[in-house]
Amino acid sequence: MSPKDLKSRAHDTEVTVWVGKSGLDAVTEELSDQLADRDLVKVKFLRASRGGTSTEELADDLADRVNATLVDTRGHTAVYHR
Repeated sequence: MSPKDLKSRAHDTEVTVWVGKSGLDAVTEELSDQLADRDLVKVKFLRASRGGTSTEELADDLADRVNATLVDTRGHTAVYHR
């Protein structure tokens, strides 16, 4: 599936994972499980998780941890595909 198709499908996808003050470690396993069940997962990075780091940096790090492709980031939300 092309990146453009994935971005189009991601538009209607609901956020199912929220990254909060516990950071990426707390959601890595949950995101991996969700990616095993469906091909697109949307993640919201709450203010407490960001600290001095950008959403893009956090999103890239999380993609590496779960062996997924980062499809898109908009604002404080990222979409992953596996």
